[in-house]
Amino acid sequence: MNLTISEFGEREGKKILAHTIENSSGLKVTSINYGCIITKLIAPDRDGKRENIVLGFDTLKEYDLHSPYFGAVIGRHAGRIAGGRFTLGDNDYELAKNDGENHLHGGQKGFDRAVWDVAVMEEMDSISLIYSRFSKDGEEGYPGNVEVKVIYTLTEQNEFLLTYEGVSDADTILNLTNHTYFNLSGDLKTTIEEHELTLKSNRFVALNESLIPNGEAIDVEGTVFDFRSGRQIQDGIESAHPQNRLAGRGYDHPFLLEEGAGQILLTEQGSGRTLRIETNQPSVVLYTGNQLEEDFEIRGKTSQPYLGMCLETQGVPDAIHHPQFQTTVIEKGKPYKAVTKWSFGAV
Repeated sequence: MNLTISEFGEREGKKILAHTIENSSGLKVTSINYGCIITKLIAPDRDGKRENIVLGFDTLKEYDLHSPYFGAVIGRHAGRIAGGRFTLGDNDYELAKNDGENHLHGGQKGFDRAVWDVAVMEEMDSISLIYSRFSKDGEEGYPGNVEVKVIYTLTEQNEFLLTYEGVSDADTILNLTNHTYFNLSGDLKTTIEEHELTLKSNRFVALNESLIPNGEAIDVEGTVFDFRSGRQIQDGIESAHPQNRLAGRGYDHPFLLEEGAGQILLTEQGSGRTLRIETNQPSVVLYTGNQLEEDFEIRGKTSQPYLGMCLETQGVPDAIHHPQFQTTVIEKGKPYKAVTKWSFGAV
């Protein structure tokens, strides 16, 4: 295992540091303490060729100007919250409205735009980066002072673990995820349209016209939302299904993960690269980059729709308004912990 540290810029009078962890197999991850952003992830293909497989930038300015949450931790609450408000107990809370009349991904200045403290923990066959911050009561409208940790761990087994921990001094809602855009072709050689996804989910959550869950969990049987035996992403892009059209020709949907349903598997045939995902979270939001704009470059490549795709393991967005889904409420003093594991390989 190897660790290198370099300066990435400055924000709020603090240095932004890039930590790069590499294992003996050539898997290498770079992240910064601004938004806990994963800026690069280098992985070998079936022939051992090492290339970047995530969307990101090399400067803070580019993240400020262009980033649709590339590689960032999302909080306090991933996804949209209808009307930018919710009720908890006897209290009503008004959140920042940064998506029309709705709240999106933690607000105007969510966890993705925060400067985090960072510490390093090195062990025999792994290195961990421990990011931490204090989210004050009232931040973006949320109740409670929350101590938050995000831990990234790279192992010699080609596993990358994302662990999220939090505790609040008042009842609140908390739902963290990572918004990395993957493209397993390497260095953005192709779009993700021919990536194949296997997802052991029997139901997806339908969206309304504001792309907020409408509360209906729909059986995937007989639809392009059925990934149980594997399916190319382009099936949904080309689909006439009203939910695909609503999302901008593709997917932007939560899929409910059945307990013990197994792993999520993403494969790219050209490179042979694979990504397996395991999580303790109740859903994964599949977003296929439908809304990626074309007015900026990503390391020399013009951005375009479907250049990357996200697999955001999390609680269901807007769950606070839909009690049929697993709650994202955390009680005062009770710890929150979410764990996701990415495993990389090639076939």
